[in-house]
Amino acid sequence: MNILLLSIGTRNKIVQYFKKELNGNGLVIATDCSNLAPAIYDADKYYIVPPISSVGYIDEIFKICKNEKINGVLSFIDPELSLLAQYTDKFRKIGVTPIISDYEKVELCFDKYQMYQFLIQNKYNCAKSYIDKNLFYEDLEKGDINLPVFVKPIRGSASINVNKADSEREVELLFEKYDGLMIQEYIDGVEYGADVYIDMLSGEVTDIFIKEKLKMRAGETDKSVSVKNDTLFIMIENFVKTINLRGIIDIDIFYYRGMYYISEVNPRFGGGYPHAYECGVNIPKCIINNLQGMANCDNKCMYDENVYMMKYNEIKILRIN
Repeated sequence: MNILLLSIGTRNKIVQYFKKELNGNGLVIATDCSNLAPAIYDADKYYIVPPISSVGYIDEIFKICKNEKINGVLSFIDPELSLLAQYTDKFRKIGVTPIISDYEKVELCFDKYQMYQFLIQNKYNCAKSYIDKNLFYEDLEKGDINLPVFVKPIRGSASINVNKADSEREVELLFEKYDGLMIQEYIDGVEYGADVYIDMLSGEVTDIFIKEKLKMRAGETDKSVSVKNDTLFIMIENFVKTINLRGIIDIDIFYYRGMYYISEVNPRFGGGYPHAYECGVNIPKCIINNLQGMANCDNKCMYDENVYMMKYNEIKILRIN
């Protein structure tokens, strides 16, 4: 059982968890476009590959899969998720299972305005969003939305170019500076993150872990505490069944004025997943079970509550002769 982790970057903990769960019965192989990505050095083997936008990148990944007899592959960056989903059939033909949802669903998650429309159509609470500035200004004048607002890329990740705008002038300046933006209602509530696993074989939700986010840094959870909430469990399970996702999903949720709002959905490991694992939510094991042809049991809510996670800096030293 060999697993390929693409664009691994700084996800050292995820590499370590997969190695622990394989327990010597397979290899964890990692890739990145930089030899200064620290997580590659925790893998059993690694490859330095071109950037994902390079011509021939996907052929390089197929070559690695064949040479290393890979059973399952997953990525940790949003743009590559679409690439994996797009080539799912070709991966399967060489015996590799991508741990990813269907291409259309991945694209839906990546396009924040399309996701907003999906949430509205399916009657889930979400922040009002606009891609037409004039419609935003009309609603602002009517009092249907208020300043401040978030201005963010329609297709973006890691909170890059996400800005809080306190005035119409700031909105205009951001639209002049960047392309492909949307305006989103500013919700100043309690933020939660959910790590969810939907079985690749049965299609059932087997694991849900909820954490209250206490501090964020560069778009990732820096400090959090594990919580249990029946309302959220039901909402999350219904949502992922409605959208028909598969594999590991990371969902951002806000609690605001007595209601829960779904903010973003990422069909990959979230940056705060180590909190879930350390509380007993073993998604690497779920993935390994699926790759071995075994469906997972229902383990929802089976984790420790009131456990805090605090990230801190560690270093990796590399000597090059």
